Amino acid sequence: MQARSNDTASASGIDPARLPRHVAIVMDGNGRWARARHLPRTVGHQRGRRSVRATIRAAMRLDVPLLTLFAFSSENWKRPTAEIDALMNLFINALEKELDELDDNGVRLTFIGDRSRLDARVCELMAKAEQRTADNRRLQLQIAVSYGGQWDILQAARQLAERHAESPLTLSDPDSLRHEFERGLSTAGQPPVDLFIRTGGERRLSNFLLWQTAYAELYFTDVLWPLFDEGEFEAAVRWFAGRNRRFGRVATQGDDS
Repeated sequence: MQARSNDTASASGIDPARLPRHVAIVMDGNGRWARARHLPRTVGHQRGRRSVRATIRAAMRLDVPLLTLFAFSSENWKRPTAEIDALMNLFINALEKELDELDDNGVRLTFIGDRSRLDARVCELMAKAEQRTADNRRLQLQIAVSYGGQWDILQAARQLAERHAESPLTLSDPDSLRHEFERGLSTAGQPPVDLFIRTGGERRLSNFLLWQTAYAELYFTDVLWPLFDEGEFEAAVRWFAGRNRRFGRVATQGDDS
């Protein structure tokens, strides 16, 4: 990833050294936003696109290198067929309409999830977007589609077993074992999640990036996703910048907790 310029983050009053390297967001509340206005749930999903655009702008302005958005979970396949079809059509429409602007702004698009369950048209557009934006370095925008954290862990374990079917791993070096396991995750080579944001008032991970959020700071807000804007994203980043992250170490003198 491209090195941070630090200019915009400094201008916002946030210490660039305390910015998150990887922000993950569960975009919750589209349906409730629509229901409160007596509108179909699909209208809430459509309105949520504005919040996606605002969040991308804020991430670029603050020089956050990696932003992962939870667009469609493995559990979402249990929803009514009509809603699934509407979500997939919205996803296709967004990719087709937004790709030029994202590419022009230096955004690299990547996708994680079980593509075997996705329509061929969706997979084709995803591959096209990844190929076209592969050299962009301003922001990596990662979309989780047909994704589940448990699925990710299980498929990584399966890959690990296959790679070492004839050369069993030794458990004497936990760090080496962890690195070898992480090679099979959808996020291989990426930094772990530093800041996990969930909108809509729920307080759970919902099977999102379970391995990668082991030491993430968890930020829950009651704001419904269609109302989440650049200011809300910056507020979450400011909150993160004020956290004392020890990763299991003992607090040093001067720490506030």
